[in-house]
Amino acid sequence: MSSPAGDAPGTIRKHRPYVPETMQMKELTLRAMFLGLILTVVLGAANAYLGLRAGITIAATYPAAVISMAVLRAWKGSLLEENIARTAGSIGESVAAGAIFTLPAFVLAGVWPSFWSFDSYWKSTALIMVGSILGVLFISLVRRVMVEDPELPFPESVAASEIHKAGQRGAQAAKYLFWNIGVGGLVYILGSFGLFAAGKDFHFAVGSLGRSQVRLGLAGSKNIVPAGGISTFAAPSVSPAYLGVGYIIGLRLASIQFAGGVLAWGLMVPLLIYFLGPHIKQYLPADTPADWTSMAIAVWKFVVRPIAVGGMLVGAAYTLFKMGKSLTAGFGKAISDLRQTADQRAELSRTEQYMSSKAVFGLIALMFLLMCVLYVHLTGLVWPAIFAAAVMLIVGFFFATVSGNLVGFIGSSNNPISGLTLSTLLIAALLMVSLGVSGTSGVLAVLSVAAVVCVSSAVAGELLQDFKVGYILGGTPRKIQVAELIAVVVASLVMYFPLALLNKSFGFGSRDLAAPQAGLMATLAVGVVGGDMPWPLVVVGIFMGIGMIMMQVRSPMLVAVGMYLPFETTFAIFLGGVFRALGDWVAKRRGFNPAQMARVENAGVLTASGLIVGESLLGLVWAGVVAIYKSRNWDIPQIFSHPSYLAGLAVMVALAVLMIRIPLSSAGDPNEPAPPVGMM
Repeated sequence: MSSPAGDAPGTIRKHRPYVPETMQMKELTLRAMFLGLILTVVLGAANAYLGLRAGITIAATYPAAVISMAVLRAWKGSLLEENIARTAGSIGESVAAGAIFTLPAFVLAGVWPSFWSFDSYWKSTALIMVGSILGVLFISLVRRVMVEDPELPFPESVAASEIHKAGQRGAQAAKYLFWNIGVGGLVYILGSFGLFAAGKDFHFAVGSLGRSQVRLGLAGSKNIVPAGGISTFAAPSVSPAYLGVGYIIGLRLASIQFAGGVLAWGLMVPLLIYFLGPHIKQYLPADTPADWTSMAIAVWKFVVRPIAVGGMLVGAAYTLFKMGKSLTAGFGKAISDLRQTADQRAELSRTEQYMSSKAVFGLIALMFLLMCVLYVHLTGLVWPAIFAAAVMLIVGFFFATVSGNLVGFIGSSNNPISGLTLSTLLIAALLMVSLGVSGTSGVLAVLSVAAVVCVSSAVAGELLQDFKVGYILGGTPRKIQVAELIAVVVASLVMYFPLALLNKSFGFGSRDLAAPQAGLMATLAVGVVGGDMPWPLVVVGIFMGIGMIMMQVRSPMLVAVGMYLPFETTFAIFLGGVFRALGDWVAKRRGFNPAQMARVENAGVLTASGLIVGESLLGLVWAGVVAIYKSRNWDIPQIFSHPSYLAGLAVMVALAVLMIRIPLSSAGDPNEPAPPVGMM
């Protein structure tokens, strides 16, 4: 943040929120919470469908921000009321993400015979609710140091705060946002109806797959092996949302993440196929098709991804190690707050008021006791269940903190919750095996720990994002915490119903409801407890992560995440970063002064935010349309039966021109003063 006139060069100013800390404004009101709870149920249910079908969820913070702003403006609500409604409304997506990645695994692993019963309802609800509440409590302990960390850009938090502020700054600022909401939504819906292809796969060959060659083995024996390998690359997805995320996080972070995708698809997949050839099938599921394209995709899913999980384990540990001083300071502050009196807390400024540490630690202890009872009931074991609860408490805090850190870097849309949960599942499974627990009880214990940690990590990341928005806007932390606790309880009580309905209609693991993350977790839980787990691949990933640390890679975690995410996703995010870099380069070539650069930056973030919001809103609407059509066995109408990706590339070029030209055109007169900088 730049210093104002009169400050000495290099002076670091105290953060000044948009709403001054001395200003009193309506915030945690009944109407704001009512609207937020409706949004959390609706957006959570829609994302549950998307996640089970496609393996992804769309960040709900943008549509929640737009809807809360529109509705509360009609009710003459305040800015901070809008923030509370968005905070409560967006958390349903995180609860849904945690639920869909783990609850179907109980059915797919065969440890729950049915998902359509009251027994399944209360078990699912209990696991989700305990995890959700713990996620709120865990991140509350370290909220201060992470929110104020200047190294974390918080791209989606910045975008959400800009949405709220756009309505306060008048039509000029809102213009960039709302016009691009329309553009982003229009592009998404036209792609969904088949006007153009939003993605395309293409093949990359190494050598000739049609020929074989003779090689000598170690003992001099001759082996016939293929002379080449192949990989399947995906063209960048024509996604306004992904391009917008890349624009906001910038080229540096987008490049690190994209490097993981290049490493996975450009090196590992073709190299493995090159050396193993037809023998690669023995390392893949038996039903993998024999064509090279399907095998390349299967190699990524079942060989490269476990390596990425090992890398994420190391990256998570390294992230926590680098955050050691901050976490120590955060814990020290939380413990010192235990000695604060009510009078001392009352003297704090409004933006420094949050739940007391006594309340947070007390609720964590209560949740631990409830977990022990729940795990004992689910597994029929006593000491192993209590041990599992203790493991969950430790690992849960660890990954909740890492999840928050990742959200600070890449936003909750790209937060690899399923990867963190897989790491948790592996740790829990190893501990259960070491205790001699096996069979159904062992699988239940492992999946129960994974479910609570998954929901906890997802909620923690989203809450930290909401804390950052409140930090920018000037919200009261304690009121944000209360709103989140109410919202996660409501979301937990209703999240079972869309999952049960979808399972009854399509079936978990079916073609219409693939539930890929849950299927993988069920496979790993059964495999580890049953002694059938590809540990060498995980160990390879661990050594890969250690190697990246030794090479001083900026973020080994982001590289591993890039390996784990679909290539078309990281490619599109990377291009968004490229578009921002091109715009910055042109701005410097034109000699823009700091005031003009500030206007360009603000307009760019608003433009990117609009594209993200547009796709998010229409994505949720489209999910409902698809659900209706599928339930009635109707075919979704398509403009072209075989849409062209060249047309999609033309759309992407148009989006690039939009994302570069609009910010540059907003530079204005060099003699005008700089606008309020809303980035941090």
